[in-house]
Amino acid sequence: MGLFGSVSGKQVDEFAQGLVDTIMTLRPPKDKVSPGSPGVSLKTLEQRVDALFATATAFRKQHKLGLYKKARLANSFRWAMKERGYEDSFIEMITEKLVVAVSRKD
Repeated sequence: MGLFGSVSGKQVDEFAQGLVDTIMTLRPPKDKVSPGSPGVSLKTLEQRVDALFATATAFRKQHKLGLYKKARLANSFRWAMKERGYEDSFIEMITEKLVVAVSRKD
């Protein structure tokens, strides 16, 4: 596998953006929630995020992500979340879940 993996940095960035796009449909940033709209329970959100990050695990396996590409994925994801207006505590929590998902040895 090596340090870099077999996928380009641009592909990693695009995948991270796709993850954030999906999270936006599950839980928009607080300033983007319309009043009176029903929220997703924390348990449901956690289940959906776990399922979403299963796709990140599959991406890692398919492209044999190395150490640097895993770090790039996490950083691209973190910055995309920040650009979308998510609060720092949520960004840290969900980025940590992503890192755990792509770092597991299966």
